[in-house]
Amino acid sequence: MQAIELALWSDRLVLASLAVLSACLLTYAASAALAVRSTGRAQVPVLVGGPEALLEGSAPPTAEARAQLLRSAGTWLLASGAVLLVAAVVARGLAAGRVPWGNMYEFGLTASAAVAVTFLGVRRGRQVDAVAPWVVALVLVLLGVSVTSLYTPVDELVPVLDSTWLVIHVAAAIVAGALFTVGALAVLGQMILSRGGREGRGSSELGDLAHTVHLVAFPIWTFAVIAGAVWAENAWGRYWGWDPKETWAFITWVLYAAHLHALATSGWRRRAGWLAVAGFAAFLFNFFGVNIWIPGLHSYAGV
Repeated sequence: MQAIELALWSDRLVLASLAVLSACLLTYAASAALAVRSTGRAQVPVLVGGPEALLEGSAPPTAEARAQLLRSAGTWLLASGAVLLVAAVVARGLAAGRVPWGNMYEFGLTASAAVAVTFLGVRRGRQVDAVAPWVVALVLVLLGVSVTSLYTPVDELVPVLDSTWLVIHVAAAIVAGALFTVGALAVLGQMILSRGGREGRGSSELGDLAHTVHLVAFPIWTFAVIAGAVWAENAWGRYWGWDPKETWAFITWVLYAAHLHALATSGWRRRAGWLAVAGFAAFLFNFFGVNIWIPGLHSYAGV
């Protein structure tokens, strides 16, 4: 009964996080609208009641001030949603009596929490508000798909997944995936700002953020691929067999290696961003496309 109750609490916490993150997205959207409205416009207070009004009161807050207040509220809501998600992951793990990423639903839930926590961690001290709504939107999409299409009741692991390598290999993949997600959105934000002729501090900060998270994520993903190969040898008696999951993991690795190499190569830096976007697309296909549409040795976890 306790396991069932914990599973129910996990589901309730997920729904609560969906509500909080939805409010967060609306708050960020309102903040962005106010910021656009205030751009290029001088905020002139309108006084009513004659000159004495200037002495009795102060000027109303500008649109930019209101936008900043909404951004702060959005960050608070994002942090609250992240706490709810982490609590949901913990409750799911306690209900299952194991790490909570034994199927696609649990992976999606844990990955959503990881993306939210990662963004909150790496944004500190950086001017990256432009990409915050997109991070929240992507987390909401992943959560929504997980709840509506991938939901799986708490169950025992299939024998091949009942291994210490599930903790090591998948945990590394989740951390790398969260960093790849933030990096991809930062790269896209930088490219949009640059193409719009707004290469200011915000664009530069997004570029620095993307470079930093990719430098951290790449060795973690490399470790995840190696750990997966070791697990494959323990489970199937071979390190590598070009199974669809293994193939797309390698494609993802190659694309991110090419991205980092392009950043260090003169003449390729402007194109490097597209390699990061392609790497993230390969990562997403490895999770959704391979698991759902392409049969292979990794087709045991279900949805």
